[in-house]
Amino acid sequence: MALENSVFPSRPDSLSLPVGEKGEGEEVEVATEAHTGVFNVSEELGHVVTTETTPSPPALAKVNRSFQSKLAEREANANQRRKKTPGTEKERGRFGWARTRRKRQRYVEKNGRCNVQHGNMRETYRYLTDIFTTLVDLNWRCSLFVFVMAYAVTWLFFGAIWYLIAYCRGDLDHLEDKTWTPCVNNVNGFISAFLFSIETETTIGYGHRVITDQCPVGTMLLLLQAILGSMVNAFMVGCMFVKISQPNKRAETLVFSKHAVISLRDDKLCLMFRVGDLRSSHIVGANMRAKLIKSKQTQEGEFIPLDQTDISVGFETGDDRLFLVSPLVISHEIDARSAFWDMSQAQLEKEDFEIVVILEGMVEATGMTCQARSSYLAEEVLWGHRFSPMMSLAEGFFDVDYGAFHHTFEVDTPSCSARELSLAAARLDAHLYWSISSRLDEEPTLANQAAKQSDSGSANSKAGEPTFIVGEMTDIQEQSGLGELNGSVATDQSESEA
Repeated sequence: MALENSVFPSRPDSLSLPVGEKGEGEEVEVATEAHTGVFNVSEELGHVVTTETTPSPPALAKVNRSFQSKLAEREANANQRRKKTPGTEKERGRFGWARTRRKRQRYVEKNGRCNVQHGNMRETYRYLTDIFTTLVDLNWRCSLFVFVMAYAVTWLFFGAIWYLIAYCRGDLDHLEDKTWTPCVNNVNGFISAFLFSIETETTIGYGHRVITDQCPVGTMLLLLQAILGSMVNAFMVGCMFVKISQPNKRAETLVFSKHAVISLRDDKLCLMFRVGDLRSSHIVGANMRAKLIKSKQTQEGEFIPLDQTDISVGFETGDDRLFLVSPLVISHEIDARSAFWDMSQAQLEKEDFEIVVILEGMVEATGMTCQARSSYLAEEVLWGHRFSPMMSLAEGFFDVDYGAFHHTFEVDTPSCSARELSLAAARLDAHLYWSISSRLDEEPTLANQAAKQSDSGSANSKAGEPTFIVGEMTDIQEQSGLGELNGSVATDQSESEA
């Protein structure tokens, strides 16, 4: 018999439950494989009649769930599928397709290496016209290989010639003949000729193998090898010396901040970055430059990839020439001539550009010119930040804490562009100007009112009434009739001034 008026709103017909007789107000516990619950049978149900039924098979246990539980589970699964993890939302294209923003390829790496490779060069002979610079520009592995091969080839070449001379003269056939005068003493094969070539070119001169005066060809070859050997020594040692003394490694101790910042300085938006020198030997005549690398399209429709625009860092005022003893913050004022004049904080997050900074100077220890480079992408420019101070005064010297070199902190900075900030400042100045001028215009009107009051006071004095003038409050004395007949009216000094 079915349970009516149950506390559950509905129960599937396939749910067959064995129910035992309980007293009034008692609870009836029902346990199934799919669901376990408690039915509270009230007194209004009367007695409960049970019938013996076989339990449902385990395969139908999933069906023995209420409609509400199925609906709730379905909604939970749908919400889980719709839920997205933060940071993985992709930009939607024109037709709603998901697309990710491509990360910009750097033009100049953070360590200063230019990320440019030259290809399809057909005039490779130009490298051989400047062989010295070509050898200096090679990496160390290739340079060492060329250095070793240059000496080995010359030694082998002249060793082969010395062996050929001994073979042609017949010195190798008269090794045991004491009366035979060879070209070179104690040369009995190619190895001995090769050793004599090394002794001649390196001017070692062990004294065991010597050239004799009976070989004019050997004398000429000795002179030639001495001259060519000196040239090879000068060329290869010069290449190695220049390569070792290159100031490229000096740039490793010139550091730039990881981020550039934009904040207010003297009520003007400025782009700033920090540069420092880790060595105690200074860079003489340090000069700073900055370039904006950004593709653009001209009005005629020409597309210019990686267009370079100069960013002023104080060339007009001489602030670009640095005395780099301690870390300095290089500032670029965003004015009407700046490329960031119309750029706001919201637009900065959408822009795609690169700022290349270049520090040039002469190394104090070697006198060679050194150049250090770095770059900042658009996402590496922090809006509303300022660099933390890193210099403090110690006992007798200034202490620089390089641990705070890259640290920044947030400051109050308007999110509008420099143009909008300039317009707002101009409106404020105009408002102040007109408010002050309006106040100045009110002062003549007050003077006119005072003059009118003085005129009315003189008219009242003729009638014999006392008058008070604003500012002096002078009482006009009553004049006699005799004075009126004579046409003279007595007035005080204030009336005459009015």
